[in-house]
Amino acid sequence: MTLTSRPFVAIFAALALIVLYLNLPDRDALGRSLPVSLLLGGAFGLVLQRSRFCFWCISRDWFADRDPRGLLGILAALAVGIIGYAAIFGVWLPNPASGRLPPDAHIGPVSITMIAGSFVFGIGMALSGSCISAHFYRLGEGAFGSVIALLGAFIGFGLGFLSWNTLYVLDIYRAKVIWLPTYLGHGGALLVSLGLLGVAALWLLCQPMPAQPEDHRFVLARRWPAVVGGILVGWIAMIAYFRVGPLGVTAELGSLARTSADAVGWLPQTLHGLDSFAGCATVVKEALFSRNGVFVIGMVLASAVSATLAGDWKPAPPAIRTLPRLFIGGLMLGWGAMVALGCTVGVLLSGIMAGALSGWVFLVACFAGAWIGWHLRGK
Repeated sequence: MTLTSRPFVAIFAALALIVLYLNLPDRDALGRSLPVSLLLGGAFGLVLQRSRFCFWCISRDWFADRDPRGLLGILAALAVGIIGYAAIFGVWLPNPASGRLPPDAHIGPVSITMIAGSFVFGIGMALSGSCISAHFYRLGEGAFGSVIALLGAFIGFGLGFLSWNTLYVLDIYRAKVIWLPTYLGHGGALLVSLGLLGVAALWLLCQPMPAQPEDHRFVLARRWPAVVGGILVGWIAMIAYFRVGPLGVTAELGSLARTSADAVGWLPQTLHGLDSFAGCATVVKEALFSRNGVFVIGMVLASAVSATLAGDWKPAPPAIRTLPRLFIGGLMLGWGAMVALGCTVGVLLSGIMAGALSGWVFLVACFAGAWIGWHLRGK
């Protein structure tokens, strides 16, 4: 029996999920349910792994083969999430012109620094082979190269903290936080956002669609269509925001980097304005478990169960020649996510769903960076 077919991987990961669920504290310091975060992370990891919902893979499929299916999956996720968020906002904040912002929503500032971070993040995706969320779910597939990329991202976050004050003084302090419903109303923002997605979807649907062979295997063994994955991601995002907070995968990694930098005296005494902005917030950790931490653990463990059942658990060390590229790509992911206040999940998905202009800006800049990175890798 080969390592790729051994059932103990799925059994171990499933038992770890169950044991962790039963032993987690009920709430974090802010009163958010940790067990619910774990379950949502598990659902997110399962969907990402089964539908290959990886922003770099989707971008590469378009760049190389003009395959629009993955992009349509992203549009589906955004459409479902935008509608869900709008319904929640209509109840929580019926007057969007009041000057208040929805609680916890990832509505971040738009600045030159944020654009640069998004662009660098896109290049980092290409060089490392995945976005940060995909690196996490690929840990569950035995992709040990993702360990190198995530180590690079960890250090990249540290570099981001070291550069933050300089960037804040030069640029970020004057950045504007733009929430579209403030200017367009809930209905107007919903109409404009869905209109943009609809135009993009119609254009993509006019492109040649590659034939997809039929797969009659068990549902957990076959790859799910990207649109199905996108719809499920949209629902998970909506439920997560309603129950525990917006989707995001970098807060825990960034918090670990911030805590480590603080412990060795590398962290500036003050990070100007950082903790006042919305996004994948980082803190100096004082508790073992956090909402985002257990979410990511759930992602990895559920991905491992899914990958093993589907025959995708294929552990292999990365080739030596790829290590510098993986690490440098990870550095760029970490630095970009830190100065942009999140990644493709926290800023792009959660931001656009919440009506934040920053989410749309991240999408454009990150996609441009991914295109440059694709060329740097020699296509």
